[in-house]
Amino acid sequence: MPFTKDFNETIREKLQLHPEFRRAYLREGLTCLLTGDVETGKSILRKYINGTVGFIQLGADLGKSPKVLMRMFSATGNPQAKNLFEIIAYLQKREGTVLEVVDHAA
Repeated sequence: MPFTKDFNETIREKLQLHPEFRRAYLREGLTCLLTGDVETGKSILRKYINGTVGFIQLGADLGKSPKVLMRMFSATGNPQAKNLFEIIAYLQKREGTVLEVVDHAA
């Protein structure tokens, strides 16, 4: 039986090694949130945070408990919009990117 890596470990490695994948993964998480797929969006952002800055550093930089931040992005977590947007702004700044909403119907 071949040895395979855990999916989360594979994602973490790709996030650490490939800037384009990292930006696309962040974009996908935010797209999910904006289109109403909150559970998938939170899951993607949780993996993104774990594979990049980590919850301990995120908490230190934002002055929030890492455990509280982890709970926000858990399956049962329900982050307040203020906290969510603060985290998104932080992640974009750290990534050196700005994601915009574009109206394709116009």
